[in-house]
Amino acid sequence: MGDRHMAEDIVQETLIRAWRHADRLCANEGSMRGWLLTVARNLAIDRIRSAYFRHESPGVEHQGTLQSDHADTVASSVDVVALLRQLSQEYQEVLVHIYLHDRTVQQTAHLLGVPAGTVKSRQHYALRQLRSRVRARTATAAAAETAAA
Repeated sequence: MGDRHMAEDIVQETLIRAWRHADRLCANEGSMRGWLLTVARNLAIDRIRSAYFRHESPGVEHQGTLQSDHADTVASSVDVVALLRQLSQEYQEVLVHIYLHDRTVQQTAHLLGVPAGTVKSRQHYALRQLRSRVRARTATAAAAETAAA
């Protein structure tokens, strides 16, 4: 549901319905657990559908909240692209296939025509270089802030 309070409401409504239909529920040959889960599922679906028709997102409170600016995300992606361009072509290819295209090591190895061990090695060293460059950038930025203060 994406919202703890909404989930609690559904559980509460499910238990109320179980209480109201206790006589049929106890006399029934089927599973009580199955009945409870089915009722909870149906209530959740009804809640989502009603929010959809009201053009709302279930579980998201919009009142009094500010919409976040995506400028930080754009700036971060520009930084990542700049860092990736500093890597060798082989390292870039491996990271793009594995992380951006969500491919396995075996799939990447097949596409690049290299052994899986080579892909693993390139991935390891590429990430190692990226980490060291990010640390260096962070240290440089921290030093610049300290000097400016």
